[in-house]
Amino acid sequence: MTTLGTLYLIPVMLGDTAANEVLPASVMRTVSLIDDYVVENSKVARKFIKAIDPEKVQASLNLFELNKHTDAKELKTFIQPLLEGKNMGLMSDAGCPGVADPGAVIVAMAHEKGIKVVPLTGPSSILLSLMGSGMNGQSFTFNGYLPIDKSDKKTMLKNLEKWSFERNQSQLFIETPYRNNQLMEEMVQTLHPNTSLCVACDLTLPKEIMLTKPVSFWKKHKIDLHKRPCIFIIHKK
Repeated sequence: MTTLGTLYLIPVMLGDTAANEVLPASVMRTVSLIDDYVVENSKVARKFIKAIDPEKVQASLNLFELNKHTDAKELKTFIQPLLEGKNMGLMSDAGCPGVADPGAVIVAMAHEKGIKVVPLTGPSSILLSLMGSGMNGQSFTFNGYLPIDKSDKKTMLKNLEKWSFERNQSQLFIETPYRNNQLMEEMVQTLHPNTSLCVACDLTLPKEIMLTKPVSFWKKHKIDLHKRPCIFIIHKK
């Protein structure tokens, strides 16, 4: 009977930070030993693997792409190396796989097949932003992307503000980076002036922003977040 492989959940840097500044040695050792991966984007994954282990032969890598273009019928083939006894890595383009990332479906499949899953330590923009926000880390919700429609977005912002107050719960969300400035304008126009708004941008990078202020502050102090990865957190007390 073939011994099953292990699925390692491999965190990736949040930007062009040196790997050894944000990733423990255990992650680098694991990457050097694995050739089979489920990744969000092959080009990004190869660049990451090369940065971790320059000596690894790129031709030896077997990469399965999991993103919005992936045919659901192909997913079963992605874990075939695990069923054959090979260890595999799962990685997102940035941060931790399976969190605000499509990789969760692979983890679920691994559990169904009795495959051992090992999450490795690394940067998560969601947790880093919550840690640095000064808001409630005992009760929080990550809401992903807000609606694109302006009216629907306004309604959602009002709901998040209401829930944060009623439940004493921090409400986290993100936006497509090129719409960040527009979202900031919509937030200062929609939210109560005393509601706390945390902007966590370019985390772990030299131009990092980590600042929590009332909405009234952000209304007076403009900040350029265009095309910069951000996490936003609101909490009304």
